[in-house]
Amino acid sequence: MSTEAYTSSHRSRKMIMISAVVMGASMISTILPSALAQSSSNNLMPAVYPINSKPYGLTYSEWTAKWWQWTLSIPKDVNPGGDTTGKNCALKQSGPVWFLAGTFGGAATRNCTIPTGKAVLVPMINAECDYLAKPNLKTESQLLACAKSENEGISGLDVTLDGVKITGLQNYRVQSPLFNFTYPSNNVNGAPVGSTQGISDGYWIILKPLTTGEHTVHLAGSVVNYVSGALNNFANEVTYHVNVQ
Repeated sequence: MSTEAYTSSHRSRKMIMISAVVMGASMISTILPSALAQSSSNNLMPAVYPINSKPYGLTYSEWTAKWWQWTLSIPKDVNPGGDTTGKNCALKQSGPVWFLAGTFGGAATRNCTIPTGKAVLVPMINAECDYLAKPNLKTESQLLACAKSENEGISGLDVTLDGVKITGLQNYRVQSPLFNFTYPSNNVNGAPVGSTQGISDGYWIILKPLTTGEHTVHLAGSVVNYVSGALNNFANEVTYHVNVQ
């Protein structure tokens, strides 16, 4: 082979190799952002307890009953559901699961410090019916039908953790068992003071304990329907700036 022929062949092989490297780099630059975005989304779901799991020995249903016992025991003027800053977020919190609150309607932005190692119960939208607030209801089945009817026509479900949306939220509808609680004076439902029983229905997720540091949790849900011939138009949205320490 002549020197000229060898040089020409060598140049051709180099050009083919360079072309292959460039094409490979181009494919990586195209695929990588999409792959990273998908990985980020997929990696978030393990941070949520599955709907059929038992965090700390209790079902989702049982934890939602505890959430209602918590919020309904707190007077309206200091209730975390009416809090616009987060100053009441630690009120009456106990146990391994920390309860976030929605609103009594509308939007709020709150700051909240949560101890390290706490799971977080997030309510998107929910409803509760009990014998004292609705004295026309006489049976457990009537309470359940009441709570479920107020959540027909749900839309706008959202939970976002640190800027990444959690998917499949429509699968997290939960009905509580019948639970006992006591209404204080100046309670959120305007019911008579005293002990009663209630049932709830709603959309919830339970986040596994967050890492130490700052996080942002956004929750939302809305409903438009007609209950007993009256328009039920309710929207709930909260952004929590959480500091885990």
